Amino acid sequence: MFRKNGKKDPELFQNVSEGLRKLYRTKLFPLEDAYRFHDFHSPALEDADFDNKPMVLLVGQYSTGKTTFIRHLMEQDFPGMRIGPEPTTDSFIAVMHGEQDGVIPGNALVVDPKKPFRKLNAFGNAFLNRFMCAQMPNAVLESISIIDTPGILSGEKQRISRGYDFAAVLEWFAERVDRIILLFDAHKLDISDEFSEVIRALKNHEDKMRVVLNKADQISTQQLMRVYGALMWSLGKIINTPEVVRVYIGSFWAQPLLVPDNRKLFEAEEQDLFLDIQSLPRNAALRKLNDLIKRARLAKVQAYIISSLKKEMPAMFGKDTKKKELIANLSEIYHRIEKEHQISPGDFPNIAKMQELLNGQDFTKFPVLRPKLLEAVEDMLANDIAKLMILVRQEEADMPSQKVKGGAFEGTMNGPFGHGYGEGASEGIDEMEWVVGRDKPTYDEIFYTLSPINGKVSGAAAKKEMVKSKLPNTVLGKIWKLADVDKDGFLDDEEFALANHLIKVKLEGHELPGKLPEHLVPPSKRGLVDDEEEVA
Repeated sequence: MFRKNGKKDPELFQNVSEGLRKLYRTKLFPLEDAYRFHDFHSPALEDADFDNKPMVLLVGQYSTGKTTFIRHLMEQDFPGMRIGPEPTTDSFIAVMHGEQDGVIPGNALVVDPKKPFRKLNAFGNAFLNRFMCAQMPNAVLESISIIDTPGILSGEKQRISRGYDFAAVLEWFAERVDRIILLFDAHKLDISDEFSEVIRALKNHEDKMRVVLNKADQISTQQLMRVYGALMWSLGKIINTPEVVRVYIGSFWAQPLLVPDNRKLFEAEEQDLFLDIQSLPRNAALRKLNDLIKRARLAKVQAYIISSLKKEMPAMFGKDTKKKELIANLSEIYHRIEKEHQISPGDFPNIAKMQELLNGQDFTKFPVLRPKLLEAVEDMLANDIAKLMILVRQEEADMPSQKVKGGAFEGTMNGPFGHGYGEGASEGIDEMEWVVGRDKPTYDEIFYTLSPINGKVSGAAAKKEMVKSKLPNTVLGKIWKLADVDKDGFLDDEEFALANHLIKVKLEGHELPGKLPEHLVPPSKRGLVDDEEEVA
């Protein structure tokens, strides 16, 4: 199983999931177990955590449209679904694929070894009574699972009455999901204290976080600009990072827009969000690998902290006093470990949370530093992860078309309601006449002022006219390549009209096509293009 250099044979990694599972069990878990990682940070990972489909976690205050958003994606009601202006969803609902419609209650769900929820039993009956799995046959759920969460309320009373640590449950899910979507209502933007606390609890998972400003069709463009600015300002204060979180603006349900002024914006934003969600299955293995690396780095830090506290404890007298002193000076211990082992400050756990957890621990029972356990994790990070990265790329290449299908994802894929259909370079796609012909008389007037020879203008002559658009040379160069259909280095009147049409497309804010679409090929050149494709 091992070579002379101490590295494991490549046969260990037949696929990414199997490789991650074995690495965790043989190298990372022993370190976690020895230094009480599961008591301080996160329960041990199970087989289902490595095999489960990508999951999307929806978080938001009540009536921001979380459940409606799920229904919009799937285009189908799910068991246990309730929608209303009041706080209707009072449970965590895992919406997953199943052969038949049905609901599995929380207590039964956490004993199912095929589901990735077994460790949630640590949150007790108060939580499990508010947790269920809605199973149903749906094309979207064949690729992803979606977690609906209770609407977040404002005020201390609601927080106390939950009976379980809401932020801790969300943090547990955040570690295991592939995407976290925070929903806000554009019509009544307000971030409660509990929601702020929840967002802070998700702070280590900004890479998974996306923000949806929902119900944006209920306000005017001017109001929307103000709401968007207020949201970004509020999020900046809470998340406290220089990076800007990606915000998608729209109205995510299948109802007419109340204020349709921003329809194109909403369509573009929805398309971007859908593409982001559709990419999850293809990137799932990379996400699991990334999460394991983050977990390993934290486990290493945990080992250094626990062993340092053990080392400082007296052998006989004054243990309680010393424990209090060490907890109070935990920041100094952090700093010492950081310098001694060259560890980034970002790898350390939250100091206040760590101090709170340490209060209930017996420091005398902490283990001393065991270098072999740390070496195994170092070897995993330095060598085994590199092998798995190669496998990740191979699996991605083998499954290039793996993405979420069905539901709302199919609605705008093809046909006249596809995003950007009939706009920009796609204008005139389903018309019998050549769309460039509409403005050709205008372009012809310019063409004949350039003194064409044998019905064609040279590149130098065309350039003088094209640069008047003020587009960069890189863009104009691409337009020239697209317009010079016969590749003779000159433009005839049709090709010149086509070049001007593409300039207009770009100036109107649309992207240029990578290849000239069939409907834009000049009528006299259509046979020529077909012949070239046959030769190719």
